[in-house]
Amino acid sequence: MLERDYLRRGVAEFIGTFALIFVAAGAAAFARIEIDYAVANGFVIAVMVSAFGFISGGHFNPAITLGFLTSRRITPSLAGLYWASQLLGATAAAFVLRALTSKFAVRHGATPVPHTTDGKAFVFELILTFFLVWAVWATAVDPGGAFKMIAGLAIGLTITMDVLFGGPFTGAAMNPARAFGPELATKDWTGWWIYWIGPITGAVLASWLYEYLYLRPTKSPAAAESQSGDAAVS
Repeated sequence: MLERDYLRRGVAEFIGTFALIFVAAGAAAFARIEIDYAVANGFVIAVMVSAFGFISGGHFNPAITLGFLTSRRITPSLAGLYWASQLLGATAAAFVLRALTSKFAVRHGATPVPHTTDGKAFVFELILTFFLVWAVWATAVDPGGAFKMIAGLAIGLTITMDVLFGGPFTGAAMNPARAFGPELATKDWTGWWIYWIGPITGAVLASWLYEYLYLRPTKSPAAAESQSGDAAVS
């Protein structure tokens, strides 16, 4: 049963990430205006999170998975499975896109590259990913989230917002897999570290901060027990 559950989750992460990179990278290469690219990113995530969120959580992003791992919400073995599925899905999508279009289109349109200094691009990716992961925790993770039933829409809209602003500066990847697949398919590794370290840092900061502020008990168990006892006595 455990093997079957892992298979279901792995396939969900593979398909969701494949769809994200295929649509997002394709839109980046062929969209006529920036808003087309932003909307394509937001829509594909909204659909995939809604379709697979109940199976795997709908990560489709190694940085988000790391946030879940470091906050002890998933096991290391499951995180490893997710990472493998996500990177394989991203790679498959990029090579399929290259075969259907051209290496030139994937390299010069679909592969995110910084259009500012590396340092500024890193900060852009960190902040944009922070917003994304904060939205994930507030809607899909927090059991008290008022919008849990529309988490996919909220996450998709956050990505649309991020791409509308950050796209001209970095391509607004917010996801190591989004860069890795097209980079591998074209062997263009320009600024590759930005799209790993930036999203990873933003994701971990957002997940840890949300956990600390909103999901950890505000009182120690001893204090809660003492308060409960006092209330019972009175």
